[in-house]
Amino acid sequence: MPLTSTPIVEAVGVAKHYGGVIALSGANLRVMPGEVVAIVGDNGAGKSTFVKILSGAQPATEGKLLVSGREVIFHRPSDAREAGIETVYQDLSLAEHLDVLTNLFLGREEFYFKFGGLSILNRRKMTARAEELLNEIGVNVPGVRDIVGGLSGGQRQGVAIARAAGWGSQLIIMDEPTAALGVQETAHVHDIIRALQSRGVAVLLVSHNMKQVMELSSRVYVFRRGRIAAELQTPRTTTDEIISYITGARA
Repeated sequence: MPLTSTPIVEAVGVAKHYGGVIALSGANLRVMPGEVVAIVGDNGAGKSTFVKILSGAQPATEGKLLVSGREVIFHRPSDAREAGIETVYQDLSLAEHLDVLTNLFLGREEFYFKFGGLSILNRRKMTARAEELLNEIGVNVPGVRDIVGGLSGGQRQGVAIARAAGWGSQLIIMDEPTAALGVQETAHVHDIIRALQSRGVAVLLVSHNMKQVMELSSRVYVFRRGRIAAELQTPRTTTDEIISYITGARA
């Protein structure tokens, strides 16, 4: 998909201080529409802090965020979601005792009517939309009425991604999306990411899996000691070069 000249999300000089501790400093990062961008780095390098700022979980101390060229300020995660930024965390944040349908619409239910404490869910409309969404991005589950806890790890990951993609998202942040998955399920999640990309949805991929980074991303940002140590074009770099920036062997 052709990319426009305006980033879907851009961070300019973003920093986060906890008293005298600098967790993140001067982070400049951009993601274009339909682009998969990877974030890599050791634990404590600043990746999680940056993701929390971008997802609205924590405010930045300095710098600014722009969505489609317009400056935004996130006070809470709902602000980021309203701006089209969804996050799929490593723990997925699914209600495993509920079915797929309920998880997809949790907090966004459709009603026939809602009056005070009295309401009736429009399950027919929700079911049709859920099946359409799962088919669009290639998530295979036995049925939308199946309990999430009975699904495989890859299927649960697919449900979490589908939930993020279903609400007009422009950017989906994925935190280690295949860390607990086997080879086949990992390949399927990769297919889902490509399907999102074909729909024009950008993905910010936080991963320790170098093979995944090289296979899916177009650019890589390397975080080290609270700073972005390098921005690399994936087709023009190597795993060894990325690791050299992560470890500090290359400045």
